[in-house]
Amino acid sequence: QLQLVESGGGLVQPGGSLRLSCAASGLTLDYYAIGWFRQAPGREREGVSCISSSGGSRNYANSVKGRFTISRDNAKKTVYLQMNSLKPEDTAVYYCAVRYDECSSYERDFGSWGQGTQVTVSS
Repeated sequence: QLQLVESGGGLVQPGGSLRLSCAASGLTLDYYAIGWFRQAPGREREGVSCISSSGGSRNYANSVKGRFTISRDNAKKTVYLQMNSLKPEDTAVYYCAVRYDECSSYERDFGSWGQGTQVTVSS
């Protein structure tokens, strides 16, 4: 059974950077797309970024384009989300989840959700 654990969150000042990790256990990541999602207090969960199983397809929410970069290291069974130029509106709990092969625009297509990692952007 595939399990995901997010890490790397924390408190950072506006303009700062963080790198989140999504580590998998139980099964190989090679065949799975990984999506990053976030949920801010009082708001619905939203998609942030996704990388396909091959790494050949990567997509980003408009709000993070040019600032966030998703990557994967299948040997380490880990997907990363490099977050630069962070803004207070990026404050949220960040989750990762899997979908077989390709990304999807629909959150319901993802499973094996991690427990989340808190990102707080504040001065």
